[in-house]
This record gives sequence, structure tokens and C-alpha cells, in this order.
Amino acid sequence: MNPFIFLHKRGNLKEASLAVTLRDETQRFKAIVDTIEDGVVFVDDKQRIVLMNPAAGILTGWKPDDAVGIDSRNVIKYTLEKGVPIPQENDPLMQVFTTGQSVKNNNLFLLTRDNQQISIALNISPLKDEAGDVIATVLVIRDVTKERAEEQQRADFISTASHEMRTPVAAIEGYLSLALNNKVANIDSRARDYLEKAYSSTKHLGELFQDLLTSAKAEDGRLTSHPRVVELGEFLEKVSNDLRIVANGKGLDMEFRSNSDTSINATSESLGGEKVVRPLYYAYADPERIREVVTNLFDNAVKYTEQGKITLCITGNKQVVQCFIRDTGPGIPSEDTPHLFQKFYRVDNSATRTIGGTGLGLFICRKIIELYNGQIWVESKLGEGSTFFFNLPRIDNQKALTMIKNTPATD
Repeated sequence: MNPFIFLHKRGNLKEASLAVTLRDETQRFKAIVDTIEDGVVFVDDKQRIVLMNPAAGILTGWKPDDAVGIDSRNVIKYTLEKGVPIPQENDPLMQVFTTGQSVKNNNLFLLTRDNQQISIALNISPLKDEAGDVIATVLVIRDVTKERAEEQQRADFISTASHEMRTPVAAIEGYLSLALNNKVANIDSRARDYLEKAYSSTKHLGELFQDLLTSAKAEDGRLTSHPRVVELGEFLEKVSNDLRIVANGKGLDMEFRSNSDTSINATSESLGGEKVVRPLYYAYADPERIREVVTNLFDNAVKYTEQGKITLCITGNKQVVQCFIRDTGPGIPSEDTPHLFQKFYRVDNSATRTIGGTGLGLFICRKIIELYNGQIWVESKLGEGSTFFFNLPRIDNQKALTMIKNTPATD
């Protein structure tokens, strides 16, 4: 069954000349798809394979003609690391059919017909009819085994070097701290000034090594994570109390908001003795990792904002929980925003050049959010401040309560 016949079934084509034209277009289309080096697979709304190019056949171990008409889940078996199956609710193909949005994932593995595991980058796009319903999907699969092996080598080197360097740097920092302690050493003002600068630089170097180590762990999947069901509204409200102190310390106002979505049934709760109405935003993540992301984004907002306020807000819809941090800082040039979450990327302008940092914080934030199948991005205009967003898959109230109930108690 070819994709063009499939996609035009609903059109009830009756003209013979049009059928001939369509057949010719199909042949040309197939010839193009067959030359693509990446695997290309068309899947219909019943999850049957409609077309598979030779590259996809090589990747999966299936002959393309044999795979046509078969349930795609029996042919394209993508898994997490070490062959762990993807939970049904996180299945990327189902996400496309459910949301109608494209899905990209560069951290999956493909289980071939002979049970070999291949590192892949997966891109799934929806094909819609005139009514906007998803009637098919296009999967583009790329073998990234070699790239991942090279990345792993680099990550191993960075991880080892960072770990080994942290020990002597910590020792230097300790000795400098002792030298600055009036109870331990007597030094004149000029020497104190030198030592304070050395201590500051050493502390910054230690933070760099720690960030390098964390980023290496994030890249190779060794980042410690203990996910559980967490109600992010209440959680972030508590986090905001600590963040408010940081903002106020620089003379900035801080606001926390929990925005209700009219499409979601709000839930009554008692917070601080006062009856309020707001939705419950459940997600499955490690709350300490989410705290790390929020704190990093908030600290950046404070760092780059000289006056005004920082806003922390949680909102969402039936599919996602959304959190954003908005500042009244100088904003970010449009050419820089697509690169902010890359390793070591720094905005190079006069407004930010003098502000320190490792250039790894936003990269680590992205890796943490992606760990929980979320998305992170920024919207900004020069002179109008910046807003950093992240979305996490939302769990409905009933399912969340069931998951919490079935979670074994821990000491």
C-alpha cells in the first residue's frame, strides 16, 4: 500500500487521468525517499506500516516489502537505555497521534529484528487531513551510534578530569580560607585583597569543575534522579519563599503565581488556613532536580536584572504543566536565543560580558527537563526582559493519586 493512495482515500478519486498522475507522482516520491540515507517510515492511523525505505530496512533488519502492512510496534521497537521499554504514556508515536505535534528524541535505542541495540535519533511528524485530524505519521530514524560513542569518550574525559581536579582545588580553597581567617593568620590589607581575589577565582574554578562533572553525567545518563509523583504548584510555592530572599537581596521584587486554566477543573485546597481554588499540577519527576532547574533559571534572572521584578509562575493544560520565570532585564538578542541551551554558549554583548558563569547552567537545565520528557525554551526581546519556560507531561489527578497510593513507603 503506497502512502499517496492511503492519503487520498478520503478523496474518492474517480478521474482516470488523475489516477495516472497520482501514480506517477507516487513513483517519483518513492524514488526520492529510497535515496535518503536516514530511515524513513510512513505509519497509518492504525499504526500499520505503509511505506519503508531501504535505509529503514537496514536499520530495523526488516525487508521493506515484508514490513508493509505490519503493526509498526512489531518492526520499530525503540527503547530506553539497556533495552528498557518506553512506558506507553511516553511512546513518541502515540504522542504524535494524540497531540498532533511533531516529536523529536535524540536519546533512544532501536531494537533490531535480531535483537541488536542501535543508538538512534528519532523525528516523527504528523500528516493531517483537511479537518486537522492526524491520519498518518512520518518517522525519520538516524543511526547515531558513532556520534554517541565519540560523545561518550569526551564525556568520560571531562568527568575524569573534573573529578581529579576538584580535590586540589578544594585544598587550595581551604588554605586560602584559613589565610583570610583573622583567628589563624595576620595579614595586611594589600595581602588580604590579593587573597580574596584568589579565593574568589578558586571558588569559581571549583564551580566550573562541578558543572563539568554534572554536565558529563547528564550526557551519559549517570545523573542521579529519583522521580516520583509531585504536585508542582505547592512545591514551587515553597521554593519561591527561598527565591524571594535572593531577589529582595538585590532590591528586586518577586512574585509567585499559580494560574488556573479554564479548561481544567480546579480543585479546592486549604493552603495556610485559607480556602483557595486552584488546579493541581501533578508531574512525574525528581523534585530536587526540578528545584535545581528553577533555582538556576531564577538566579540567572536575578543576575541579569538591575531593577524591576522576577515572576515565577506555574500554569498548564490537560497535557502539560508549564512553569516560567520572567524578568525585567536587558533581554537577549534574537540570534542568541536558539543557542542558549548549548554547552558553554555565552551571549556576547556589553550588557552581559562582565557577568560571570560557567556557560553550563542552561545546558544542565535542558538535560534535566529532557530527562522527564519535557521541553525548555526562552522568549526574549532586547530591552523588554526574558521569559524562560519549561513544560513537563501532566498527570491527571486520579492517576496521580493512584500512583502515589501504589508507591512503596520509604524511611
